[in-house]
Amino acid sequence: MHLKSLSLINFKNYAQAEFTLTEGINCFVGRNGSGKTNVLDAVHYLSMCKSYLNPVDKQNIRFDEQFFVVQGWWDEEGRETEIYCGVKAGAKKIFKKNKSEYEKLADHIGAFPTVIISPYDRDLIAEGSEVRRRWMDGIISQFDRSYLDYLVRYGKILEQRNALLKRFYENGFFERENLEVWDAQLAIAGTEIYKRRKAFLEEFIPVFQSYYQFIGEETEVVKLEYKSALNECSFDELLVNNLRKDGQAQYTTGGTHKDDLIFTIKEHPVKKFGSQGQQKSFLIALRLAQFDWLKKHLHKKPILMLDDIFDKLDHQRVEKLMSLVSDHVFGQVLVTDTEAARVKTIFDTIQMDFTLFEIDTLNTTLNPVVYE
Repeated sequence: MHLKSLSLINFKNYAQAEFTLTEGINCFVGRNGSGKTNVLDAVHYLSMCKSYLNPVDKQNIRFDEQFFVVQGWWDEEGRETEIYCGVKAGAKKIFKKNKSEYEKLADHIGAFPTVIISPYDRDLIAEGSEVRRRWMDGIISQFDRSYLDYLVRYGKILEQRNALLKRFYENGFFERENLEVWDAQLAIAGTEIYKRRKAFLEEFIPVFQSYYQFIGEETEVVKLEYKSALNECSFDELLVNNLRKDGQAQYTTGGTHKDDLIFTIKEHPVKKFGSQGQQKSFLIALRLAQFDWLKKHLHKKPILMLDDIFDKLDHQRVEKLMSLVSDHVFGQVLVTDTEAARVKTIFDTIQMDFTLFEIDTLNTTLNPVVYE
């Protein structure tokens, strides 16, 4: 499976652009701010129904325009599949497969998987628990549709329970029976989410650790720890134990919406004790393990997207990553960089053919150059 062509209209800084891609390596080269990363983000839209960089759809519309359209044509074992994404200010997002609109966007997730390695990955280490939960949930949801259903259900029940707790507080009364209705539903959905996250990590962590050792040739022990109150008690018990605290806080203080992933190196937090090199190896290993897990469970190779990493990684890590490319571990690869000469040198070294797109958003017709 690979993306054959991509069309953009009013997407971010593109008025209009079309790309014809190869099933191997495709490189997008241009100065900073030219829109290289936006091409990868468009592909992410077609895969995950949302932007990798900005979750607010209307903010991805080109300035002074009212809509954007992103279209892609995939080759699936000789069968062409068209995916259409249209966003109009003030209107519902439209997503279609072969001109038929999806009833639920969730039905599309996992059909055309992608994995992106980007400087923005540092947020997984630097930011709060929500970023790490969202990353983990995004992986599991591509394979397990019912998991996504549980996440949506959990969010709606949580909203109702929190509204009830706030009303109790404001009105000065507490009706335990009314709360128990939401407690029972929250416990069912939350327990399923916890069980599936735990099962995912048990399989994922050894693959991640293996990639970490490979990418950086590091000898220190790295770990992912699943931090959840449900490690210690059942969801029902958690709600009972937190009842007084919830009433005072006016929201649900414990549950899977508070879970986190703890990243450690030699038993210490990577955020505080990991060097820049160790943190980069950690993040690349996370993404490569994500690729490996999706490939295994979806029975197809995701598109691998490497966003501006040659400028950010040292020679050793680039060399290790490129050895995987040359060994055909990956399928279709999309790369961005600021220097055409650097890209040519890297892929000439591993003797891989690649197609080069020189990005200039002043010109809407892009003529790729194929290097063999």
